[in-house]
Amino acid sequence: MILLLLLGWILRQVSDFLGFPLPNLTPLLSVMGTVGLILIVMEGALELEYDRSKLPLIKRSLIVSFFPIVALSMALAFLFMHFGGYTFKMSLVNAIPLAVISSSIAIPSAKNLSSHNREFVIYESSLSDIFGVLLFDFFLLNDTINAGSLLHFGGQLIAIVVISFIASAGLSLLLSKIDHHIKFAPIIFLVILIYALSKIYHLPALVFILAFGLFLGNLDQLQRFSWIKRLHPAGLDIEVKKFKEISIEAAFVVRAIFFILFGYVIETQELLNPDTLLWATGIVGGIFLIRAIQLKLTGIPITPLLFLAPRGLITILLFLSIPVTLQIDLVNRPLVTQVIILTALVMMSGLIFSKKKSKDGKQDDLTL
Repeated sequence: MILLLLLGWILRQVSDFLGFPLPNLTPLLSVMGTVGLILIVMEGALELEYDRSKLPLIKRSLIVSFFPIVALSMALAFLFMHFGGYTFKMSLVNAIPLAVISSSIAIPSAKNLSSHNREFVIYESSLSDIFGVLLFDFFLLNDTINAGSLLHFGGQLIAIVVISFIASAGLSLLLSKIDHHIKFAPIIFLVILIYALSKIYHLPALVFILAFGLFLGNLDQLQRFSWIKRLHPAGLDIEVKKFKEISIEAAFVVRAIFFILFGYVIETQELLNPDTLLWATGIVGGIFLIRAIQLKLTGIPITPLLFLAPRGLITILLFLSIPVTLQIDLVNRPLVTQVIILTALVMMSGLIFSKKKSKDGKQDDLTL
């Protein structure tokens, strides 16, 4: 990610130096980011194999993904209220984007971890994206928090679960029945369309993406249901493997374009803005402090999972989604940029240190 951001920034400097500035590319960030988020969460879900033995892992992922978002969001909201004099709703809506782990960075960064840690990161970061979007939309769309708003929210969750079940079965049937040599691109476009329609009706659309990926990736576990046999799971498994490969390639391309675009729109003064650097450093410190406490309390080994809490694509998407009427001066593009880069640097340094330490440990074992 850092290299892609740097490439985008260099392209900006070169285009300005040559007197060939490109048009404003900021509006494209939202589009590319949304498509990238869909593909990345789906890619991660396709890699997850579910069985009952993994229930403890899923429970821990739920806890570690949810409570840090709530704790950090509340802490930042009270700080924004105290130092900026903003309302609680304004402060909380601006705080939530900074509290969400970016699956677009965490999942690819976990490729070289052990299978157990990699699965944990996929579950945790995907659920963090989902919880972050759910909380963001909930507080953004509700002026008051009461029984009515909570019931409406519960109805939305039930609706998206039903939609996810029907859509996953329908898309799987299409995947098994289409004989044309072009079949995967239409499926991906349909997934994006269902996601977009769900967002229009303010439904938690990422739940559908996660459910669809888990459904396709765990057909073997579902063969005990008679209606699954109609999908011809043996033949569908072959198509799912091809679909997974296409999804991985597409996710990489979209993610690369997104971060190059983001690097291009970054202003040099934003990276070195002293007014936001202190806030950014404090926020990053709070992120890893809360994460360390959460991992310790849940009995999860701190190294190397402590360092895998980057901010990125989802943070930018939610930040760009804040209405003008709810924006606050304390949370601006320089602050968001600095938090993203600092968390990425911490993750990179931590993973390098953990890998080196692991190699040293293996050498010691061999020596003994």
